[in-house]
Amino acid sequence: MVSSTDKDSVGSHQETRFSPSLGARRMVSVDNVIFGCEVSQLKVLLIKHASGKTSGEWGLPGDWLRDNETLEIAATRVLRARTGLKNIYLEQLQSFSSIDRYPDDLTITTAFCALIRPDDYQLALGEDELEVNWFPIGGTPMLIFDHDKILEWALARLRHKTQHEPIGLHLLPEKFTLLELQRLYESILGMSFDKPNFRRKIMKAGLLLDCNEKQVGGAHRAASLFKFDPSRYQQLSKEGLMRSSSIV
Repeated sequence: MVSSTDKDSVGSHQETRFSPSLGARRMVSVDNVIFGCEVSQLKVLLIKHASGKTSGEWGLPGDWLRDNETLEIAATRVLRARTGLKNIYLEQLQSFSSIDRYPDDLTITTAFCALIRPDDYQLALGEDELEVNWFPIGGTPMLIFDHDKILEWALARLRHKTQHEPIGLHLLPEKFTLLELQRLYESILGMSFDKPNFRRKIMKAGLLLDCNEKQVGGAHRAASLFKFDPSRYQQLSKEGLMRSSSIV
């Protein structure tokens, strides 16, 4: 049996525990790490803010979560606003919620990673942005808030995937040379590969189809063009590359 005093105590405890008015903070955002590849070099898309406390500083493209939006819808909206693209590779990474990550209030952001081809996008400025540009990995300016940490996390994730799954379908043009593919791997992983060994392993994986075409406009002897075999690429993406057959 519960006395009236006990009931008051329980009710007070429940009100304190569940009341949304006591210190509740609901600032939620998304930030996109958008990777692209230009001249076989991995790059990341950054924006320069035009106003506020971060005016003149660089950061990842992002925005607040709007009413009736899921995180995925918000991330897709930001991506489409910057590049004009939809229905492309977009992966949710993780949330970042350090108490001091945003100066005004506790703000939780969820990071997404996007991979886009260099010939697919057209960059666009947002209303509160001075500039939007691509920066090579390792050559980025200091970023706002904890965006450097988010970028590092996304790059680590991309490198992990590169060591276990095929990569390049969403970053390279539809047709590419073996040298361009090798340089993409080297740019992502930060290492060099032996050219004959790389080519032998990549061909052994059965990922590529010969286009029976030659590269046009090169300074040296025209190289053969290849494209990915979609069914084989999808198969290896699901199964993962075995270590013995991995190019790395």
